[in-house]
Amino acid sequence: MRGERIAGKVRQITLLNLGRNFAIKQEDWPVLCRRIEQLLHPQEALLPLPCTGHIESAAQRYAGQLIVRAPISDSAAVASSDPAAQPCPPVMFAEVDIDSLQVMQPRSVGVEHVGLHALTELGIIDQLGELGVNGVVRASIIGNLIGRMGHPGSERATWNWLQKQSALGELIDVDYLSMSHMSLYRASDVLMKHREAIEARLFGTVRTLFGLEETITLYDLTNTYFEGEVPSNRKAKRARSKEKRSDCPLITLGLVLDGSGFVRRSQTFEGNVSEAGTLAGMLTGLDAPAGALVIMDAGIATEANVAWLVEHGYRYLVVRRGGTRQFDETQAVTIETADEQPLRLQKVLSEDGKELQLFCHSPGRQLKEEAMLESFSQRFEAGLQQILDGLAKPRAEKRPDKLRERIGRLKQKSRGASQHYTADLLTDESGKRVTGITWQKVPREGSQATHPGVYCLRTNQLDWDEERLWRTYTLLTDLESVFRSLKSELGLRPVFHHKEERADGHLFITVLAYQCVQFLRVKLKAAGIHDSWATLRETLSIQRRVTTTFRQRDGRTLHVRKATSAEPELMAIYRTLGVNPQPGGTRKLTS
Repeated sequence: MRGERIAGKVRQITLLNLGRNFAIKQEDWPVLCRRIEQLLHPQEALLPLPCTGHIESAAQRYAGQLIVRAPISDSAAVASSDPAAQPCPPVMFAEVDIDSLQVMQPRSVGVEHVGLHALTELGIIDQLGELGVNGVVRASIIGNLIGRMGHPGSERATWNWLQKQSALGELIDVDYLSMSHMSLYRASDVLMKHREAIEARLFGTVRTLFGLEETITLYDLTNTYFEGEVPSNRKAKRARSKEKRSDCPLITLGLVLDGSGFVRRSQTFEGNVSEAGTLAGMLTGLDAPAGALVIMDAGIATEANVAWLVEHGYRYLVVRRGGTRQFDETQAVTIETADEQPLRLQKVLSEDGKELQLFCHSPGRQLKEEAMLESFSQRFEAGLQQILDGLAKPRAEKRPDKLRERIGRLKQKSRGASQHYTADLLTDESGKRVTGITWQKVPREGSQATHPGVYCLRTNQLDWDEERLWRTYTLLTDLESVFRSLKSELGLRPVFHHKEERADGHLFITVLAYQCVQFLRVKLKAAGIHDSWATLRETLSIQRRVTTTFRQRDGRTLHVRKATSAEPELMAIYRTLGVNPQPGGTRKLTS
């Protein structure tokens, strides 16, 4: 409290409400007050006032809040209303001791500022209010999402970041220091409760903001790993890990995206789920328009799934599973890829006229496949030669059945190179002893050996030309970049939670954070800023909010808290997004 004369009368003004759950004992209040005064007048203190650890923490917290919650100056208010304008605020002069300058409490503010802008524009904050989420939980959800954008990691790591490194609490007037880490966990529970409603509303907002046409649907799955054993989570299963972490239990995330890279729907599955068995469940209930084009990779594009898509009125564009390779140079057209490499394309219509196959020949892929085939062929031949050389040794294995097993193991390790060889065992008259081995390389027609660099797409979109089909399919590579962003830029991996609902919540928070990042990147790309989120985050992280403290001539202390000036690259981002380059405004406190 402080006294202030208003209309000739002294009024008590509340500077900071400490709440009902004030933990400091009454006998410690004088020490706490003196320590707060000392922190607010640092130039006068030769030695810090001795006090216990919990009193020191409380004093630091309350002194910081007194500055953070000081009134915003008029200049900041003008700047907030129109970031493009050059306001002329009332000038305030103060005579200070320059040598008394101190700069304190640096906190990051750039990612927080644009993250709040994205959450507001996407309507997430408003929707949480409409869903009946109270203010504390809403602040925890905002902290979770922006923490995942600015400091990827677990919810506990986010909690530490919010308390010690971030100025997010200042921007939304929330004291994260008073929150426990359980608040963030409970916030993820609330998000999971409203998952379907949030995803549906969010995609509808994105579609309106950017005028998206629902003509293309991308579907794929990825998995990530748990740290430690997770016996209580039924989705934690061991399987082949795409991150080479098959030593850990896995959980699978499936995403349905539109052609612009925004998530329409997400779902978690068991770590060992069959990719092909998830398609129908994910697409059912999406309300996609009739004839929407679904793009999938070979792992999901089974005959049963293709038949399901046709039955439900979807078009499809997928990688063909198996089959023989073919390519007729005389019937092919040439296009140029994004990295300016030539690509040859040939269309072949099926006999019943219902499906089109697009055979694609890439010179770069050809060189890679030829080198791989040559390497595995050499290993296979070296293995056969080793068996042959062993026949001349007295104690070497010479039984036909055992040598056939060894040749079988060689074939297993050859990655398909063995299919181009015929190998025969020569035996003695009894047939029980091998005397020699012969082999011959005979390339199999329609395979990698005869048509290196060729792959095939299949579709029921019959009226598109070769280039449009191929470039549309390459949108699936954008989905792969989404998974990379989720894992490396937004903290999807690893998962530390043991409870199933908390693990699902961790993944869903990452998906929502990705939606915010994608919103920002789409707007920035339209202005020619094509940086990755990792690069943008580095640029945004330069800006900090700091408290500058001076001693004035009259003996009082002036505290000014504001953000550092935006550097040119950061200013370009702020101008593109149309946000104030001075997040949080300027707050002044004289003590």
